[in-house]
Amino acid sequence: MIMNHNRERIKEAKRIVVKVGTSTLTHSTGKMNFLIMDKLARVISELSNRGKEVILVSSGAIGVGCGKLNLNKKPVLLGEKQAVAAVGQCELMHMYSKFFSDYNYTVGQILLTQTAVQEQNRKNNILNTFQHLFAYGVIPIVNENDSVSTEEIKSMDSFGDNDTLSAVVTTITGSDLLIILSDIDGFYDCDPRENTSSSLISLVERITPELEAYAGGAGTNRGTGGMKTKINAAKIVTSSGADMVLVNGSDPDIILDVLSGNEIGTLFCKDLL
Repeated sequence: MIMNHNRERIKEAKRIVVKVGTSTLTHSTGKMNFLIMDKLARVISELSNRGKEVILVSSGAIGVGCGKLNLNKKPVLLGEKQAVAAVGQCELMHMYSKFFSDYNYTVGQILLTQTAVQEQNRKNNILNTFQHLFAYGVIPIVNENDSVSTEEIKSMDSFGDNDTLSAVVTTITGSDLLIILSDIDGFYDCDPRENTSSSLISLVERITPELEAYAGGAGTNRGTGGMKTKINAAKIVTSSGADMVLVNGSDPDIILDVLSGNEIGTLFCKDLL
């Protein structure tokens, strides 16, 4: 009964943040997954047609840059990473603009740094930007400014990953729901890729030390986010009064399933204290 009530509430979400990671947007070759990007654009456009306000937080600048420059691995030097991110961000937005235009939507890019969200005045300015983009009928696409944000690339002291960034965006914009599209079906009591007896946890009402212990380390070799970053994102989101759902993003149509109230993935409930 509790599950049904929480899932039903998701149907009413008006402003939604969708986060997609590098491992979802790119193939193992490093090249962009156009099928996923097209489906993502179609689903978000459909939600916008229904009157939802959707913000897309997209990783992938460095990953796409590596693919564009035919690099078989991520660069090591900071300056190289920033250069690759600059190339990748242009390519990423070019393709998003192309796919969304097929569904009669314009996209707008917002690049954030940690310092930009630390002062109330700046946060207000960021919120105003989102509000005006929505008023113009534009889909906001957010990423961290990798090409200039050295702290983001060098350490985890900043956003460090786009799970955290998406949680911060959810909070700043007063969104009702964050949907994280991952390469795993939800939050498990142990890594299902290493333990076949693992169990999916479909509802989290309170983040306990035991639950945090279930989280593993980093993500794939193409992405940076692991379960620890998703737990951190859930803490930020739920404490701000929003829900978070973690699902497998291999088929973006799953976003529609989430918003239909289907019991899928893991719901981190906003009521946890």
